[in-house]
Amino acid sequence: MILVKAVILAGGLGTRLRPLTLKTPKPMLPLGKKPILEHLIDWNKRNGVKSIVLCVSYRKEKIQDYFKDGKKFGVNIEYAVSKKPLATAGQLKTAEDFINDTFVCVYGDSIFDFSLKNMIKQHKSKKAFTTMSLYEYKTNLQYGVINTTKTGKVTNWEEKPEIKANINMGCYVMEPNVLKYIPKNKPYGMDDVIKKAMKNKKMISGFITKKGFMDIGNKESYKQANEEFAKKSKKRKK
Repeated sequence: MILVKAVILAGGLGTRLRPLTLKTPKPMLPLGKKPILEHLIDWNKRNGVKSIVLCVSYRKEKIQDYFKDGKKFGVNIEYAVSKKPLATAGQLKTAEDFINDTFVCVYGDSIFDFSLKNMIKQHKSKKAFTTMSLYEYKTNLQYGVINTTKTGKVTNWEEKPEIKANINMGCYVMEPNVLKYIPKNKPYGMDDVIKKAMKNKKMISGFITKKGFMDIGNKESYKQANEEFAKKSKKRKK
């Protein structure tokens, strides 16, 4: 196993979860008996990643006071601090001084259960610049889809078809040079970084998994995540 660092982006304002996040940063909201962020750190540790950089900003003291240097959690934790929200890639840029080799970058508002070890192995074997975690998402459209020719002749009718797509899960394995594509001290999205790297002919690889993930972006998804977590906890106890 190649030892890598993980950078966890934990500096967002969590505006869609207010009033829950008025005094608590989103990654510190409880999921079961632990904060979301602790579940993420545990997942990294189980996959052999024990050196972690937390990118913090909003209500950072809540995170720093809880995790300190990480020893209590079996990891080593360092902190990259920003004074203002910088979006995903902008936050990552604040960790530049802590990175000198291949690293993992994770959004601080998701829970994962796929094999990060296998993702890192794939990244190395393909000699990728960045590897994105992708979830095979399926859904049914709520309407019938009618296909037509240019002249308007109806050729096919599919009633509420299933569509499949690979969606971004918010976990990446990256090479340190990716940071060159991110401006300093400026809000910048991860999608902009990936598009810029692709324009520069860099190898962007996808690690596709059918194992689900919990994205905790708003009150509805947070409630759903807690319900799913409670169900899984009951199954483990049986």
